[in-house]
Parts: sequence; C-alpha cells; structure tokens
Amino acid sequence: MQAIMIQGTASDVGKSVLCTALCRILVNDGYRVAPFKSQNMALNSYITKDGGEIGRAQGVQAEAAKIDATTDMNPILLKPKGDMVSEVILHGKHFANMDAVSYREQFVEDVMPEVRTSLERLSDNYDVLILEGAGSPAEINLKSRDIANMRMAHETDASVILVADIERGGVFASLVGTLMLLDDAEKARVKGIIINKFRGMKELLTSGIDWLEEYTGIPVLGVIPYFDVQIEAEDSMALSSLRLKKPQQHEFAVDVAVIRLPRISNFTDLDPLFEEPGVGVRFVSTLSDLKNPDVVILPGTKNTVEDFLWLQQTGLMQGILQLANQNVRIIGICGGYQMLGEIIRDEQAVESTGGTYLTLGLLPIETTFINSKQTVQVSGRSCTGHEIEGYEIHLGRSVATKPLKPFIQFYDGRTDGVYTDQVFGTYVHGIFQNRLFTRDYFNTIRVQKGMEPITGEVLSDFERREQAYELLDRHVRGHLDMEKIYSFISEAKFEKR
Repeated sequence: MQAIMIQGTASDVGKSVLCTALCRILVNDGYRVAPFKSQNMALNSYITKDGGEIGRAQGVQAEAAKIDATTDMNPILLKPKGDMVSEVILHGKHFANMDAVSYREQFVEDVMPEVRTSLERLSDNYDVLILEGAGSPAEINLKSRDIANMRMAHETDASVILVADIERGGVFASLVGTLMLLDDAEKARVKGIIINKFRGMKELLTSGIDWLEEYTGIPVLGVIPYFDVQIEAEDSMALSSLRLKKPQQHEFAVDVAVIRLPRISNFTDLDPLFEEPGVGVRFVSTLSDLKNPDVVILPGTKNTVEDFLWLQQTGLMQGILQLANQNVRIIGICGGYQMLGEIIRDEQAVESTGGTYLTLGLLPIETTFINSKQTVQVSGRSCTGHEIEGYEIHLGRSVATKPLKPFIQFYDGRTDGVYTDQVFGTYVHGIFQNRLFTRDYFNTIRVQKGMEPITGEVLSDFERREQAYELLDRHVRGHLDMEKIYSFISEAKFEKR
C-alpha cells in the first residue's frame, strides 16, 4: 500500500483542502488515487451513488480524484446529535446512537476490522491513498483510542505531512509542540511540514523555517499562500470563516437571511448563493438580526425538533411568520422544510423525548419521524421547468394535508416538496447547486423589485467544481516540493494509468 497522510496541528488548518489538492495533482499526473479517512465527525455529509452516507470531504476528494465516492473512503461517520451523543454511521448506514464514552471504550476496537477491510479494498484498486487525519494527532487525552491519526499512519505505512495554519498565529509553537507530544515511532513517520494560509512576503519566514528545520530535523515542503478556493467545507467550524458578503442593503439587489440553526447541517447547500451576482447572504441567530430580508432560508439540521424549539425560544418563529405575512419569500430545506409544515410527529422519540409539535404552518404538510433514514441521490424536473440533481438524507416522511403543487417530479416517479410563488420547501439537498434554477429564482426577485435580470452564461456546478479543482492543483503544486512528495511513494511498485 502506498499512502501519504495529511495531519494537522489543529482542526480547520486546511487538511481537507490539501488532501483534495493532492488527489487532483496525482490523478492529473497519471496515478490512480483515492482518499481515505477512517473516522470523520461532521454534519456535512455526502451521499454515494449506492445511497451510502460519508463525510462530505471524502466525497469532494473523490471528485477531485475523478472517481466515484464509496463508503470505504470513510467507513465511520459520526454526526453529533447533542448532549454528548452522536449518530454512528458504519459503511454508509445508520449503526447506532452512542455517547462519547461508549464509543471510545467499546466501539472503537470492535470496529477496527471493518476499517482494515475498507483499506484493503481501496489498496486493491488504487495506486496511492491520500489519508486525512482528524483534529490533531497529539490530543493526549484521546490518543489511546484515536483511530483517525497515527494509528492509520501505522496501519498503512504512510508518510505523514504535518500541516499548520499560520493565519491563527503561533505557527512554530504549534508545530514544535505537536511533534514534542508524539512518541518516537509517531514522530519518525512525519516526513514533512506544510505551513498553510500564509499572507505576506515569504522571505520574512525564511529565518523561522531555517530554525524549524534545524530544530526538528524535518523539511518544510512548502508555504501555501492563502487561497479562496471554492471547495465545499467539511464541518461547522468553517461557518466562522465563510466568505460572508457584507449585508448593507445598498450593495446587493437581494438580501438573503439564513437562519443559523444550532444544529445546522449540510450548510454547503448555501455555497452557490455566495457566488450569485447581486445576492447578499447573512447568517441570523437572533430576532434583532432578522430585519427585512427579501428571502429567509431555513437550512438543514441534525435535529429538527430541538432546532424548532430554539426558533420558538428566540422569537425567530414569530419573526419569520411576520415576514411571511408581508409576502417575504421563505425557503425550507430538509429539516427547514419540515419546520415550514403544520405538524411534526415524533411518537417514536427519534429526535426528541416524543410528542407532537405544531410548526410554522406555512406549507400544507405533516411530518412523521420514523427510524428509517432516506439516503439517495436524486434527479428530476422542478415545477419551474429546471433539471434538478441533488440528494436526500432525512428521517421524516411528509404528507400533504390538501392538494398541493410538488416542487420536483423525480425521474423514478416520486415527487418531492411544495412550491408556491412565496414559499417552497424540499427534502433535496444541493438545490442551489442547480445553477440555472438559482439564477432564474433570484432573477424573478430582481424583476419584482424593478431591477434588470442578470444575463449571460451560467456554468453548471460540475464545471465550477472542475475549475476549482484545477485552480487548486496549480496553486498547491506551485508552492510544494512535489519532487520530495513523490519520493514518499515508490513508483517501482505500481504502474501509472
């Protein structure tokens, strides 16, 4: 098995994006390459073609490697539910809800054979694996049960590259401190260092890099300048650093208020809105911040009931209803769609202690939670005439309380969602990634406000992602010692495609 592993001094230092870059660089150079992360904790998930659920980062990395994602690329996905409990997804399917102690003390060792099986299948089909670590490998209180960092490096005989984020400050201390907390066998696996997200003159770092290499004996493989690449984020930490457009009304034709639910999930649904001309996007978590937007979006959530109760407690529920009475457009996606309905029934206590909840009542649907998750890629045609692709991932089943206009007619014969001129809801994630639909939706708002519609070519989401992967390849390749990185894999042991 040929493997390179990207580990970090902390979360959100850029591990996922660098793994994505290496996947695209290696496939462009003729290698069969696949991503792997043994255990991922994230609320942004990706649905494989066969309906498996994995971390979104590995799905993106598979796209960059020009292959279909499989559940072997992320055999264990943890989705936090609150109160120190997470949903454990094993090989793409719901396995159990576990508290942190039960997971670490009982489950981790039992599941290692499943992880090894995934590695074996990948190694049989690919030349090189690009492994991604989780958080830091030097979390002393977690190391004995950590199966996402050095244990995977040992399992795959991987060369480890340690990444630090200089934008946070203290980059040399974080690198040296991390290495000091590794044992000798772990430290021996670290073959190189990357300093990521640099802004400024690289020459000013020269003396520090020279010292670091002499002190640690490990070469710095590159200093990667900050790059605002349009790659989907892995988890909610990225929300704090999103490219939020400033919400001054005079700057944007359309003001979009996204309700930042406490358990927001799959927020990559919103990424295309940051790129749509004239659209300003702001996250709202208090009634005073809601103001007078043109559109309110209720996004997906890991716990619809708890987040709906939060809407009530904060006064945002009443604020949204007042805006609806003023004909402001309201959109609900997945859990947000469920909240737009009339009733949520959770008699099996799937997401709560059980009971029935009266919801916003803006759409004629009732939702019942059942212990069977729907995870599937979908395609069809919207009632607006647009081709739609996306994916479903939800526990609830919603039925109409009176005749309604479905939002989407799927090609398999099913329908989904509700659409009116003012309010629409859907279970389909990725709805705004359908760029022609998104452009036409916001153009309608522009015209209603007496503005000219945006015209010109609209690239598909696939074309945009491909552009981003190629830009990422050129950017990272240009600042890394690729000769050194290629020395970590033995070309004699496999043939290029």
